[in-house]
This record gives sequence, C-alpha cells and structure tokens, in this order.
Amino acid sequence: MLKVVEIHLQNSVSLVRRYPIPFFAICGLFVGSVFYWIINNSDFGHLVWLVVVVVGGIPIVWDTIKGMLHKKFAADIIAMLAILVSIITNDPFPGIIIVLMQSGGKALEDYAFYHAQDSLEELLKRSPRFAIRKIDGIQNEIDVKDVQPGDLLVVRTGDLIPVDGIAKNDQVEIDESAVTGEPLSKIKNINEIVLSGTVNVGDAFEMEAQKTSGESQYAKIVQIVRKAQQEKAPIQRLADKFAVWFTPIVIVVSIMGWVITQNVTTILAVLVVATPCPLIFATPTGIISGINKAAKNGIVVKTGTAIEQLGKAKAIFFDKTGTITFGIPKLEYLKPIGDIDSDTLLRNLAGIEQMSSHPAAKSVLILAEGKFGKLPNPKNFHEIPGAGIEGDIEGQHIVVGSENVFVKMDSKLKEDIQTAKTQIDSHGKMLAFVTINGNLSGVLIFSDLIRPGVESMIHRLNDLGIKQTAMLTGDNLENANNIAQKAGISTVHANLLPEQKVDIVKKTKEQYGNVIMVGDGINDAPSLATATTGIAMGYGGTAISAETSDVVLLVDDITRVATAVEISQYTTKIVKQGIFFGIGASFVLMGFAVLGYISPGYGALFQEILDVTVILNALRAR
Repeated sequence: MLKVVEIHLQNSVSLVRRYPIPFFAICGLFVGSVFYWIINNSDFGHLVWLVVVVVGGIPIVWDTIKGMLHKKFAADIIAMLAILVSIITNDPFPGIIIVLMQSGGKALEDYAFYHAQDSLEELLKRSPRFAIRKIDGIQNEIDVKDVQPGDLLVVRTGDLIPVDGIAKNDQVEIDESAVTGEPLSKIKNINEIVLSGTVNVGDAFEMEAQKTSGESQYAKIVQIVRKAQQEKAPIQRLADKFAVWFTPIVIVVSIMGWVITQNVTTILAVLVVATPCPLIFATPTGIISGINKAAKNGIVVKTGTAIEQLGKAKAIFFDKTGTITFGIPKLEYLKPIGDIDSDTLLRNLAGIEQMSSHPAAKSVLILAEGKFGKLPNPKNFHEIPGAGIEGDIEGQHIVVGSENVFVKMDSKLKEDIQTAKTQIDSHGKMLAFVTINGNLSGVLIFSDLIRPGVESMIHRLNDLGIKQTAMLTGDNLENANNIAQKAGISTVHANLLPEQKVDIVKKTKEQYGNVIMVGDGINDAPSLATATTGIAMGYGGTAISAETSDVVLLVDDITRVATAVEISQYTTKIVKQGIFFGIGASFVLMGFAVLGYISPGYGALFQEILDVTVILNALRAR
C-alpha cells in the first residue's frame, strides 16, 4: 500500500516539475477563491489572483514577445494582451483563467498528443532490444545495436526478428502483422528476406544479418512516423494565417466595445473570449491523429504535408508491374528463333538475367533452375532503365528487353520482331525479345495477374473526388490497355521510359494541381518524387522507391491507396471543423462581450469550455 502511495507521489511531483505554471495557477485560483468567496476576505483573494497572473503570465508574455521579435505573428498575441489588460485593469480573475488556459492548454495538448501518438508508442515499445549471435556454435545474447551485417543470428520461437536479414533455414513461419497489418503468417524459405520487428511463430531458425538495427526497416518506420508527427502541415500553417487577420480584428472590436459601453473591462472581456486556443492546440492534434490512424492501417505517412495533400489530389497515376499487377511475371513460353535450340537459349538467357533485379528475371531463373548447374557469368552487363538488359555471355553479345529496346536497330531486326509478333497470340501478354550478336534469337511470353480489389479501389477513388486515373508503364500499349480495362483505369500511357513518366506527371500537375503517383520499383522513383504525393509499395518495393515517396504501404495491398486518401480527407475535415468552429464561436462570444453582456470572468470560462471541446473533436481523427 505504501509502495503504491509512493509511486503516486512520485508521479505527482513529476507532473508538477513538468508543468509548474498550470500547477501554480490552479493552486492560486483555489486559494484565492477560498478567501474571496468562502472566508469573505475578498481583498486577500484578489491579491492572490493578481500575484498568480503576474508570476504565471510573465513567461507567456515573454515567449510571445520573443516570437514577435523574430517576426512570428502567431495566435497567442491575443492571450498576451488579455493577460496584460487584466493586470492593468486590476481584474485578475479572467487573467488567471487565461494563464491556466495557455499553460494548461499545453498540458492538455500533450495529453491529446500522447493518445494520438499511440501508434508510435506501440512501435517504440515493441522495438527489438536484443539478438542472439552465434559464433563457432556458441550462442550469446547481445544488444541489438551491436549486430553487424554478416552476423549469424538465432531467432527462437516467439522472438522478434532483431534486424533485416535472410533466412538460413527452410519453412520459417513469420508473423508480419505488426509491420504490414497482414493478419496471416507467411512462410519464408532459405535466402528469403526476413524483416526486423516481425515475429517468429514457428520453430527456431538461423538468419544472416544484412543491416544494422538503425538501418533496418523497423527502425526506419519509427523514424518516419516520429518525423511526420513533428512536422508542421500546411493546414497547421493555415491556422497561423488565421491569426494574422484575426488578431487585428479582435483589437478593433475590443476598442469598439470600450467606445460602446464606456467600460474598460469590455476590452478585457473581448480579448478573453477571442483567445484562439483552438487554433493553437487543436490543429496539430488532428494531424497527429490522422498519421496515427494511417499507421494502424499499415500506411506510413512521412510528413504532415502528405496527410493533407493526399485528400486534395484530383489525378492519380499507377505503375503497372508490381503495383496494379503482382509484379511477378510468369514465363509461359520461350520460343527459339533461328538455329538456336531452346536449352541453349534458356542457358544464355538465365546467365544474363541472374544479374537483373527485374521481376521477369526471377521467372526466367525459376524455369532454368536445376537444368544447367552453374550458369555462365556475364561480362559488360548493363541495365537499360525501364526497357531491358544487355551483356556478353561466352563471347556473344546478348540483348533482352521489350520492343522499345530495339527501335534504333536495323530495319531487318525490326521486321523480324514484327513477324514474330504476328505468329504469337500475345493478347493480354507481355513480350520480350532476345537478340544474340544482333540477330533475333527468341521471344519470351509472360503473363501477370491483376491484384485483387483493384477495380473496387478505382471506384472508391472516383467517389472520393479523383477525376483522372491513369497507368504509366514501360510495357506495350496492347498489354497495358488490357490490364487497364480489367482494372477500370481510364487513361493509359505505355512504352514509357522513366524520364517520360516524369514529363507526364509534370504536365498533369499543371492541369490538376495535386496528383498522386503509386509505384514500387527503381524506375518509379523519379515520378514518385515529382508527384505532389508519392506512394510506394514498400513491402515488395525497392528501397529507393520508398525513400523518394511521401507515403509507404507496409502491407502488400494496393487497396490501401484509397484508404490513405479517405484518412487524409477525414483528417482535414476534422481539423477544419476545429478551426472554423473555434473561430465562429469566438466571434459569437465577441458579439455578446462587445455589448457588455459577458463579463471577463464568464468569458474566460466559456473560452476554456470551447478549448476542451475543440481538442476532443480533433481526437476523432484517430
């Protein structure tokens, strides 16, 4: 029992140290009220209030003056004026309420932030703390910060995976729900990537660390969420803009009240009811609540700006492969052309594709797996962005890619490609061509499946105010149109290189203002950075696309794009409600105060009720 009391006392002392002015104001208000109304010693009660206003008001007034000296014309100027006028007019009761509102409002804002930031708190609480490193068969528990790339780690059943790495066992069962939002566990095989912060729900396994803890995905997610919650969003800056014109209006109205009533307390009454705490506190609380809600849905919003801009977009672009489709093209058929046989073609093809990160390369390697033993190593390997690859295999120059790769080749090669296309049923398929020493030697026929829910997502986006949905792809127009038609996407731009995607995004920004780009690969990074808001398929996407984006989808679910837009629009709606309700209510109260119907004391109480109401409303965005 004594231990519990001791803990409560320690917590109370900690709160007093953290918020001394609100505590001082509450005590002063209580003591002064006892003397003023209960003991009937109004003079002493009045004096207590006055001392509290002066002592508690000095830091608030000084901070505001410092801001003005740095040309920060913010909303708390009115509060400063109210405190000064309450001292000058010797009416300390409303002044002490203002001191409590300003200092206690910060405490209330911190409380709201604490509840709005629970996704960040949950992330921090379950951050990996330790790892089990295995050296020469001996296992030792170490701090996760001491893990280095290349370390062999043991992950026991129920343990968090400490850093990003690759599994060294087959059939590893991982629960990724805390990171991606996906409720079902996933099976990882040897050399597949396992992510930090996920949980081993199967048997113990070994893994090789590929990154340090600070460079791993889980730590980056925490850093992104923390940074986003600290950033000032445009709608938050909008609140400061309100203060620029609202403050002069309040001063003019307060002077009018004095002229009408010939009572100097009217000035104080107007200033008190106009103190714009809803602008100061409610807006950042709403923004953080929105970021928090997105994080709970497996959507990491990197900035406060992005949480607002998402909902304003009128056009959205999607990459095709890996975004609208699963991005793992299945090689259905490899057709040799000329004298080469299919095995030789496949061996040469697999030799060069082993150096590529393109999803189609994996499909080729799967087909070649186990057939040829060790594959030949290519020389002079070069990746043609968004189009194909080339290199030398055993003295032969091999080029693999879409038709775009060969547009500048000689006319005979182009004729051979067109002839090959007419002999293949390529409707709804992706074609790639192989040349050896400049001669057409093979055609690859791939198929790719559309992700589930894409069509319904497009309808949701249209309902949310998106006027144009478009696909940007390096694939041929026929295949792109086929995918877009099934997905319900209205506009298709095909046969594009990365720089051409950027040009289209720029032109559309000029037309619509705010645009969204959704992609997953290296070739999407420039257009993700160019769009007003870039959304990266972070689960399967490459690091560069995630880094150049404003939003990252941690779950492999394209429909979360519409969810992100919905959260943005709802958050902005809640924040604007707080701004306009707060300002509107202040104007109504000012109307009564200027005519002398509201005293400074009652005005302060009304304003306090308004502040609490607006902050609680902002928390609805969670």
